[in-house]
Amino acid sequence: MTRSLGWTRVTVVEDHLLFAEALDMALTLEGHDVRRVETDVRALGAGHLGAAILRTRPRVVLLDLDLGHSASGLGVVGPLADAGIAVIVVTASASQARWGECLSYGARIVLPKSTPLNTILATIRMIGEGRRVLSREERASLLLCYHQESCTLQAIRARLETLSRREREILSELMDGQQVCEIARDACVSEATVRTQVRSILAKLAVSSQLAAVGAALKAQGHEPRSARSA
Repeated sequence: MTRSLGWTRVTVVEDHLLFAEALDMALTLEGHDVRRVETDVRALGAGHLGAAILRTRPRVVLLDLDLGHSASGLGVVGPLADAGIAVIVVTASASQARWGECLSYGARIVLPKSTPLNTILATIRMIGEGRRVLSREERASLLLCYHQESCTLQAIRARLETLSRREREILSELMDGQQVCEIARDACVSEATVRTQVRSILAKLAVSSQLAAVGAALKAQGHEPRSARSA
C-alpha cells in the first residue's frame, strides 16, 4: 500500500540505472513526485546539467558525484543550494575530504550508496519537516577534512611548479605507465640520465618513490585514489 508522508518533488541524478530505479520506486511508494535527469553529458552537455535539474523544479535532489565520462555532480551543488533546493549527495566515494567539499558548496548531507533506502527516505522526511540531518560535530569534522586536504593539494601543486619542463615530461610519462628504460630509449639518452632526473623529481616533490610521485601528480589533478572509491 502506498503511504502518503507529505508530497515532495524529488529529482534523482544518478547514472547507475538499477540504483536510480530503486530510488525512484521507493520514493514513489512514499508518495513523492519523482523526476529523473539525463546524466550522459555527451548528450546533455556538461554545462547544462544544472539547468536540466532546475527545470524539474525539485524541492530535494538526490545527486551522485561520479556521473560517468569524467563528469562530476559537484559543480551543480552550489547553484542548486543557492536556488533553495536541498541537495543530498549519494555517492560511492568514501573520501571524507570529498564529502566535506560537498558540504562546503551547500549540500545538506552526504550519504554512501550503501545507505539503506529507509535511511534515505527518512532523511528526505526530516528535510521536509525542517529538521537538521547532520549534526554540527559531523559537519565540522567533514569540513575540517576538506580544508586539510585543500592545504595538502596546494602544497603538492606548489612543489609541482618547481619541476623543470623535462622533469614534467618524465613525470607525465611515468603517469602513463612507462618505465625508465622506455623513457630513456624514446629520448635517446641513457637510463642513468633518466634515473638522475627521476631522483630530482622525487626530491622536489618530497616523496620517496616513483609510485608516490605519480600519486601526488594524480592527486593534484583532482583524481581520487582508487582506494577511496567503491568498485
